[in-house]
Amino acid sequence: MNVLTVATRGGRLAIAQTEIVSSALKKIYPNLRIKTKKITTRGDRDRRTALWNLRDTGFFTTQVEDALLAGETDFAVHSFKDLPTRLREGLTIAAVCQRQFPEDCLIAAESIDSFDQLRQSTKIGTSSLRRAAQLRRLRADLKPTSIRGNVLTRIRRLEARPECNRREGKFDAIILARAGIERLGLGHKISFCFDPEQFIPAPAQGALAVQTRVDDMTATNLVAALNDKNASTVTFAERQVLVTMQCGCHAPVGAFAKIDGDDIEITAFISDLQGKNFIRRRIKGPAEQAGKLAEKLANQLLSSGGTKILASLEE
Repeated sequence: MNVLTVATRGGRLAIAQTEIVSSALKKIYPNLRIKTKKITTRGDRDRRTALWNLRDTGFFTTQVEDALLAGETDFAVHSFKDLPTRLREGLTIAAVCQRQFPEDCLIAAESIDSFDQLRQSTKIGTSSLRRAAQLRRLRADLKPTSIRGNVLTRIRRLEARPECNRREGKFDAIILARAGIERLGLGHKISFCFDPEQFIPAPAQGALAVQTRVDDMTATNLVAALNDKNASTVTFAERQVLVTMQCGCHAPVGAFAKIDGDDIEITAFISDLQGKNFIRRRIKGPAEQAGKLAEKLANQLLSSGGTKILASLEE
């Protein structure tokens, strides 16, 4: 197979991430040519609905997966955190690429370099209940507010800086995944980054998942060469927390895992929307038992009050 076609969303970040994967494949297989098929997803069309109001899964992935299942492409590249935990029948994750920057970061309109420097009642744009709950827990005066749009659109919606001649935004700061900012070459805009063990990211944040059809062993085997064992272990453990809790990707739940020698350490939380009932647990054990450890951790969260929190979110 000398030519492969990859499915991806058409946004600037999605294309940048697809180029990372394609370049890595071509380094391994110098004679390989890769064509890109850009797909518009439901999430790309709907720029108004707050993500925390969504009930459906696959908001940013379903149409990409449809193209792959239809045989229009040979593989697909996703931000792993966007993929529903229940994989589509006929598809598999052939590789999880080396993970960088799992943490969240903040970009502020003013020049600051720490969380404590945020002004009273700062209005912070975020599309995540997970981030909003943690912000409210840390400082009740902060005002997390729904924001949609791609990375560049969100940055433009910050309060105007002195050098700008007009105001585009309604926000004093925004929170985004650091990985996306770095992949777009915009790292210089970051005001500060959060410690992922303290401000816990979304499961699998910062990781790229490469998807293939289960019946296409040629493409699956080619892509599998990109799989990073540590990245695969920690991200599947983080996603197992969601699977066990059956809470979906939009609930105020976070999970972060790291490899420590032969062990894995997993930190996770669930919270009410105001960050007042905040339940956090940590577990450590052999990395080869990552899935079972994640399941145990998730059950601890549920039995400690997480079940009631999830029930309240459905009301």
